Amino acid sequence: MKGRTIIGTNSLPHWQLSGHVELVSGGPQPGGFYFPVPRGVHAIRLGSLASISQDVRVKRGLVYSLTFGATRSCAQDENIKVSVPGQANELPIQTVFSSDGGDTYAWAFRAMSDVVRVTFHNPGVQEDRTCGPLVDVVAIKEILPLRYNGGNLVKNGGFEIGPHIFTNYSTGILIPAKVQDIISPLPGWIIESLKPESAIAQIIRTVAGKAYMLSFTVADAQNGCHGSMMVEAFAGKRAFKLPLVSEGKGAYKTGHFRFVADSHRTRLTFYSAFYHTKLHDFGHLCGPVLDSVIVLPAH
Repeated sequence: MKGRTIIGTNSLPHWQLSGHVELVSGGPQPGGFYFPVPRGVHAIRLGSLASISQDVRVKRGLVYSLTFGATRSCAQDENIKVSVPGQANELPIQTVFSSDGGDTYAWAFRAMSDVVRVTFHNPGVQEDRTCGPLVDVVAIKEILPLRYNGGNLVKNGGFEIGPHIFTNYSTGILIPAKVQDIISPLPGWIIESLKPESAIAQIIRTVAGKAYMLSFTVADAQNGCHGSMMVEAFAGKRAFKLPLVSEGKGAYKTGHFRFVADSHRTRLTFYSAFYHTKLHDFGHLCGPVLDSVIVLPAH
């Protein structure tokens, strides 16, 4: 170590380093900055064009999801690039969504060999070469193949299969939209939106002319968010609205809607247009919770 700069390619156990990499502590920093490290005490700071890599043993052909904490450390725009051989994604981390300042992301890939090199890279070049993303936690999880459950035509309708979620940490995981990721960390679902007006979708098998019942539950996150948590649902050409006015105390509502399929494939889309912030914390985004999505043949 030289100050907080790590010297040597293999000086950080289990990781290979390239470029200017620092081991930093969370909390107030010189110059008025604050480094958020929600889990643990220390984090890695990737300077201009710096990277850290680790070889991970996996099963060839299976899908894996990486969960990692990343946030900016300077005022300039910052991105982080996560990759394995042949697959990569570059995520903008300038906007901070979590109220504690430390966001958690998920990224999925398909293993093309029995050992893959996972790399976190700062693709940017700043005037201050020490500026770059903070990485404070990394986990990898094998994603099992999806199966239909109990006659439900929706796969993973309860959102139980997905990226690793760290215990005692409730701010959630940010999942990139499909335009960025070919393989979703949330199996079965397509993340459609890059904007705060978020949308997710799934294409299900149906029979043209046959009637179906769609049900789903909308709730607030019991996190002090007030206001409309209405979710709009689309089943093919049919549109449904399930309103919910939140007081931030964990209210929920389940809706049941009938639709007739137009073809052998029906696109289900769930859309939230009423994003807002907490009444007394304008940096904390609010939005509805969606769960228990079920489609069954109507009788």
